[in-house]
Amino acid sequence: MLKHRGFPGRLPGTDFQFTIRRANKQGATKIIKRERFRDRAPADKRADAGFMAALWDHFGEEPFERGNLDAGRLSWLIGREVVWASEPADPASYEQLLRIDLAKAKASYPDVFEDPDQFDWEAEDAEDDWE
Repeated sequence: MLKHRGFPGRLPGTDFQFTIRRANKQGATKIIKRERFRDRAPADKRADAGFMAALWDHFGEEPFERGNLDAGRLSWLIGREVVWASEPADPASYEQLLRIDLAKAKASYPDVFEDPDQFDWEAEDAEDDWE
């Protein structure tokens, strides 16, 4: 499993996880498309925006390997702002390539692209110091 060094482990000041520490012995957790209902909690929406900001900051428009990115967090974006970069897609693979669909991401999270410094990735609780 590829570990994305420098990628924030969580949303600063919260317990919303962005990465996992180690590979699952039974295999990667499957990424599934989760429905985002309008009545989701503001904290959940902020976590989605923070994760999108971290993806954009770390990978930009380039395809990236799933690696140690959290399947639960990816599941909120998959099929919309994050899409499969290679076919056939294997949602239960750490090696699966993904990419940001920039048009959809900008439509869903315009603040992420208008104010890229809104998340303090340098904060102590954002550090990914896992080995």
